This record gives sequence, C-alpha cells and structure tokens, in this order.
Amino acid sequence: MSEALTIPTTNTSAIGPGKLVLVVGPSGAGKDTLLGLTQAASADDPKIVFPRRVVTREASSAEDNDCVSLENFRNAQARGDFAVHWEAHGHAYGLPRSIEDDIRAGRTVVANVSRTVIPGLRQAYANVVVVSITAPAEVLAERLAMRKRGSDGNIAQRLARTVEDTEPDVTIVNVSSAEYHARQLIRIIGGAA
Repeated sequence: MSEALTIPTTNTSAIGPGKLVLVVGPSGAGKDTLLGLTQAASADDPKIVFPRRVVTREASSAEDNDCVSLENFRNAQARGDFAVHWEAHGHAYGLPRSIEDDIRAGRTVVANVSRTVIPGLRQAYANVVVVSITAPAEVLAERLAMRKRGSDGNIAQRLARTVEDTEPDVTIVNVSSAEYHARQLIRIIGGAA
C-alpha cells in the first residue's frame, strides 16, 4: 500500500470551535507511551478527548487502538465512519467521525496521526496544534528493535522516511523519563484547550 490521505468532508467550512491536537513523529519516538500517560492524567477532564484509532494491524501493549481487518476497515470507510483515514507502512488507519462532534462541542481532541495528514487536517479544522515527538536516530533504532513488532518492517527504511510540509507547532525530544515528557504534553494540551 502506498501512503495516502483522504478526508471525507460534509461541508466546506473548517470545523471548530474546539481544538485538534495532532501528535506526530517517527516510529519509536514514544508517542503511544506519552499519549497513554497523558490520557491517564487527563481522565477526569471531560473537555479532553483521546479517540481510539482504527487500524488494520495488531496493536502493541502501548497502543490504544481498535484493530480490524482490512475488509472491515474498507466497509467503515465506505460508510463514511472516519473523519480522516490514511495508509502507511502497509496498513490503514482512521479516526472516527465522532471527533467532529467533540470539536464542534468545544472539546480538545488529541490524536496520534501520520505526518502526511497534517496539511489536510489544518484545512479541515479551525484550530489545529501539531506536536512532534522525536528522539535521536540511535534512540529510535534501539526502541524499534526492542519492541520487535513484525509490522514495523525494515527499521532503516522507517528511520530514513521524511515528510515535507509538516512543520510542528511544538517539538518534544523524548530522551528523558516518559513521565517528564508526558507532563510536557499535558501542558501543551492544556494550553491548546
């Protein structure tokens, strides 16, 4: 599968007034770990929503995804169940359309997405904050090797991948403790809320 983005739209105006916080970064950067800690710390705040991605690959223990077959994903896609969907690394990913209701209600939606979807989402939603989580290449390679997920494919190819026109609003270099960087992400989300 090649990487692709499709944003189904039902109207031409940008969706708001709530915010969409996009967490992006290379494989192995620790996005899911930081998101898990941040979600736990934000559990009592009804204004912050962490939608579950729909994916066509098996999830790891650090991820909070709904795993479906490619056929079920395509059926959901045909029904218009996704606010955004994309393909990367041989798998399909989507965010449920319900995020639009949350954003219209003034909530902050926080989601792990592909860097390739940023330009389209900046057009579709009125208030978008892009948080890049990254780490030095040697740290990324070590983390990818440690997780031993077959769906990661060739680690060197994943590390060499770049995406143009994806300038983040904030960058977290995830090399200290996960708790420290999760607190950084919580502050960013709080400022976006």
